[in-house]
This record gives sequence, structure tokens and C-alpha cells, in this order.
Amino acid sequence: MSLSLEEVKRIAHLARIEISDAEAVQTQGQLNDIFCLIEGMRAVDTEGIEPMSHAQDLMLRLREDAVTESDQHRLFQSVAPQVEGGLYLVPKVIE
Repeated sequence: MSLSLEEVKRIAHLARIEISDAEAVQTQGQLNDIFCLIEGMRAVDTEGIEPMSHAQDLMLRLREDAVTESDQHRLFQSVAPQVEGGLYLVPKVIE
């Protein structure tokens, strides 16, 4: 797939980007290079290749999923301006 100069100008117009003729020609070349790269990547046979989350086969060090902080819920609510039923009350901001 390649873009014509008119298509590049139309895309720039739709994106509300002011572009000169010289910039349009340069952008056309860059976009067509990108499309060639994508076509080349699509042509690669990936049958039987397992998807990867990262280019290197790394394992994250995992820590134990354990609570390390004490419950300070009551302390935090004791200094709040307004609390009702364990919930913080805040002023209404949308009418």
C-alpha cells in the first residue's frame, strides 16, 4: 500500500495540519516507507510462534502477597472533617 500526494494532503487537511507541498512530498515518502516496513513484517511466517510479552525471556521476581501495613482506617477518619457510616463526606461539586 502506498499513499498518493493527494491522499497525504487530504489526511493533513482532516487532521487540521497545515502542510506545504515540500513537506507533503517528504511526509509521503516517510509514510510509504512505514507501509513497506509493515508489509514486510506481515510477510513473515509466524505460524507456530508463541506470542511473547517481551523480547527477552525474563521472569519477574515476585514477592509474597502479604499485608505489611496495619489498619489505620479509624485514625484517618478521626481527622476527617465529615464522616458518616465509615465513609468520607465531601461537598457536592456537580449540580
